[in-house]
Amino acid sequence: MSDSTLTNPLLRTLRQGGLAASLIVRLFDGPEIGRIAATAGLDALYVDLEHSCLSLQSASRICNAAREAGVTPLVRVPSIDAALIGRVLDGGALGIIAPQVESAADAARAVACCRHPPRGRRSYAGGQAALCYRDVPQAEAMAALDASVLTAVMIESRNALDAVEAIASVDGLDLLFIGAHDLAADLGLAGQWDHPALLRALARIRQACLDAGKALGLGGLAGQPALLRELAAPPQGCLVSTGTDLACLLGAATQRAAAAHALRDPAGASPSSSRTAARR
Repeated sequence: MSDSTLTNPLLRTLRQGGLAASLIVRLFDGPEIGRIAATAGLDALYVDLEHSCLSLQSASRICNAAREAGVTPLVRVPSIDAALIGRVLDGGALGIIAPQVESAADAARAVACCRHPPRGRRSYAGGQAALCYRDVPQAEAMAALDASVLTAVMIESRNALDAVEAIASVDGLDLLFIGAHDLAADLGLAGQWDHPALLRALARIRQACLDAGKALGLGGLAGQPALLRELAAPPQGCLVSTGTDLACLLGAATQRAAAAHALRDPAGASPSSSRTAARR
């Protein structure tokens, strides 16, 4: 099918060895965030159903608005559940991120949930959002949907690290997404971003992706720019998480509030210290 609604720009970028920037959506439940992501210059977003209370209906509306604005919408599901993954994809997502993957078998199940028979186990539904709710011949629709879906898995535990080469070799898997905070915690290295063991673990995941021809996802490292730059180096495709919608809002609001308070601060005084003195 040639219709542009069934293309996945993120897949194309990653397969060409490019870099893409993504936003995690946990707070905002309206479709506006999809348009905002496009205006901000983001390439992708993912609705985080693992760590939020957002509904499937909200996820669908966000995904459709993002896709129409040229931003590739993904959804991180809370588990590898075929029924849930099918509903997410039917609702307009162009890919899923599967958490708690600890083996090649787990990764293969995630891939199977994203594709129709005979390649997978996804149940077919006509008139989907990605098809612009049109009646498309089933064989044609299934082929187009399968070709446009991105399947990613989280690498966020010691077990996943131990099996990362086998996971990366799974056919149909597009991207391995580092969950840096959970991985560091599981290795007993929470917050120790310069620890040699953690650096070796991150390098191992990157190399596994390179060897298998898979893209690399970088999550939880927005506050570590030097490490992020090293891991995002070419030649592999790379999806960089810029953080959550809440972090973006809070960070910008904090800066603007500080700038406003600084308008009447004494020269050389920090906004916080001058406000404290005024309250005394």
